[in-house]
Amino acid sequence: MTEFIIPAIFAFVSTILLVLFALKFFPKFGLMDRPKKYGLKRKPIPYYGGLVIVAVFTLSTIIFVPLDIHVIGLLIGALMMATVSFLDDLLDVSPWIRLLVQFLAALTIVISGIGISSISNPLGGDLILDQINFEFPLGSTMIQITLLADLFTIIWIILIVNTMNFLDGLNGLVSGVAFIASITFFVLSVGEYNLIDQTSMATLAIVLASSALAFWLFDFHPAKILMGDTGSMFIGFLIAVFAIYSGGKVATAFLVLGFPILDAFWVITRRIVQGKSPMKGDLKHLHHRLIEVGLTERKALLLIYGLCAFFGGSAIFLGTTQKLFLMIAMGILMLIMATMIVFYGLKRLKKL
Repeated sequence: MTEFIIPAIFAFVSTILLVLFALKFFPKFGLMDRPKKYGLKRKPIPYYGGLVIVAVFTLSTIIFVPLDIHVIGLLIGALMMATVSFLDDLLDVSPWIRLLVQFLAALTIVISGIGISSISNPLGGDLILDQINFEFPLGSTMIQITLLADLFTIIWIILIVNTMNFLDGLNGLVSGVAFIASITFFVLSVGEYNLIDQTSMATLAIVLASSALAFWLFDFHPAKILMGDTGSMFIGFLIAVFAIYSGGKVATAFLVLGFPILDAFWVITRRIVQGKSPMKGDLKHLHHRLIEVGLTERKALLLIYGLCAFFGGSAIFLGTTQKLFLMIAMGILMLIMATMIVFYGLKRLKKL
C-alpha cells in the first residue's frame, strides 16, 4: 500500500495548488461561467476547472505509471475527450461532433488492447465476447478486431461518458461520485494484487480519487469553481476505462453509477417520446427532481453520494449472483424514488 501514498499525495496537493491558481487567474483570462445563460441569479465564478484534473491526472500518470501501450492509449483517448469538451465549453460544439470524438476516443482504447473478453453470467458460466475476430495489418503491426468485445467496449465508454456529463447538474456531484467510484476501483485492484498485477490500475485509480477529492473541496455547494464538460466527460471516460482495465469491473461500475445510469436512460427515453433531441439538455434529471420536491442542494448531493457509496461498497464484497440481486434492488429503489418524486411534485402543484 505504501507505493500508492506518494502518487495520492502528489495528485491531491497538485490539484489544490492548481485550483488556487485558477481561482486567481481564470477571472483575468475570462474563463468564467455564464449564469445568465441558465437563468441563475448569481455572479460568474471560474469555469473550465476540469483543466486542473486533466493536467494533474496526465502528469501523475506520466510520473508514476509505466507507459505501456494500454496507458498510452488511455491518455490519448482521455486527452481527445478533454479537448473536444473544452472546445464545447468554450464554443458550443455540435453534439454530433462530440459523439464522433467519443467514438474515436473509445476506438483508441480498443486499438490499444484494452477491452473485456467475457462477462460473468449470474446464472452460471460466462458470456464470451471474443469469438468473432478479424485481423488487418497497420504498418508492421497486426491489429486484431474482436467484434462483440470491441463493440461492447465502445458502447460502454460512450454510455458512461454521457452519464457523467448528465450528472454534472449540481455543484460537487461529479467530483464526489468520481471519488467514490475511483476509490472503489482502487480497493478492488489492491484486493486482486496477489492474483494479477494491478499496480498500474490501482495507481491510476488512486490518482483520480485524490484529484477528485481535492477538487471537491472547492466544487461542493456553494462552489468556488466549476469543472464544466471538460472535467465531467474526462472523468467519465476514465471511469469507463477503469471498469474494463486489467480485468472486468463492469458490474461494480454499474452499481456505483447505477442511479446516474438509470436516470440517463430515463431522461433519454423521455426526450425521445416527447419528440425532443436526446442530446438537448434540460433540468429534469434525478438531482433536479430531488430539489423540486423540497430537498436542498446539499441534501440532494448527500443522498446521491450515499446511494453510490452503499451500492459500490457492497459490490466489493459480493459475488456475481449477489450483484445481480443488488442491481434488481437498485432498480426497485429507483422506481420507488421516482414514484415518490412524482407524488410529492403533484402535491406541491396542487398547493400552488
